[in-house]
Amino acid sequence: MLTRRNFVCSVAAMAGAGSALACPAPEQTGNAHGILMLNAACGDPDAPNVFEPAILRINTGDSVTFVPTDTGHNSASKRGMIPDGAEPWNGAIDENLTVKFTVPGIYGHICVPHYEWGMVGLIVVGNDFSNFKSAKKVRHPGSARKVFRALLKELEAEA
Repeated sequence: MLTRRNFVCSVAAMAGAGSALACPAPEQTGNAHGILMLNAACGDPDAPNVFEPAILRINTGDSVTFVPTDTGHNSASKRGMIPDGAEPWNGAIDENLTVKFTVPGIYGHICVPHYEWGMVGLIVVGNDFSNFKSAKKVRHPGSARKVFRALLKELEAEA
C-alpha cells in the first residue's frame, strides 16, 4: 500500500537522499516545529505507531504541527499531563494540526486510536518542569504506561 510516508521515502531514495527505510525529518524552522505521526518507528518496523520525535523541546510561544505522515493517526493532549492554564487539543484523524504553546511546562500527547498501544509523546515548553510530578502520576492503559514511563525517565534528571 502506498502511504504518504512510503511515497516520501521512495522519492528520497530515488534522489539519493537515503534508503527507503529512512524517515522524513519533521520540519523545524525558527519557532515552528513538526512532529510526525507514523505507523512504525524510523528504521524499526517492530516499533509500531509512534510520534517522531517522541520528546520535543520548544520555547514558550512556539508552535508544533502534528503531521499524519501515515494514515489513521491524530494528536490529542492527555488530560492531567498539561500545565495549569494550558489549552487542551484534540485533532482530527488524518489531518494536520498546529498548536501554539503559550504556557511553559510538560505536555503529554496521545494518538487517540493507538493510545493503549503506546503511541504517546512529550513536549517540554520553556525548559519548565513545574508540572513534572503531576504528569508522572497520571495512569495509562496498556503499552502507554510503559512508553510514558520511559519518556518521563529520560526527563527525570532535569526535573
